[in-house]
Amino acid sequence: MVKFLKPGKVAIVLSGRYAGKKVVIVKNLDEGTKDRQYGHAIVVGIERYPLKVTRKMGPKRIAKRSRIKPFIKIINYNHLMPTRYTFELEDIKQTVNLDCFKEPSQRKDAKKAEGKDLEYIKECVEHVNCYKNCLTNID
Repeated sequence: MVKFLKPGKVAIVLSGRYAGKKVVIVKNLDEGTKDRQYGHAIVVGIERYPLKVTRKMGPKRIAKRSRIKPFIKIINYNHLMPTRYTFELEDIKQTVNLDCFKEPSQRKDAKKAEGKDLEYIKECVEHVNCYKNCLTNID
């Protein structure tokens, strides 16, 4: 059988607390482990998306509404629906692994690092979209 749940694949969580949230597969374990004897994946997702910002809002309120809250979780393959999209994982792979689930403090540090990575990616996408809009307005 073809293995399509690979690192970097974007998926949607189907059940549980994070149902409907988009995640990126960081590491997949098809055969399972000693603790979890089923196929599962370590995923990173966005628990709270950025909110709408208007021109009237002050800089403090804009900063608060623009924050992203990430989550890191081990999820069974049965609870993931893959999409056709992929994501580059160069920064994320370094901070997330099976060791970060052993202690809550390690998990908290990994979540903070992922939040910074996701914020950086969001800013890059905003700059690219702004650049595209400027180019289309010139014509």
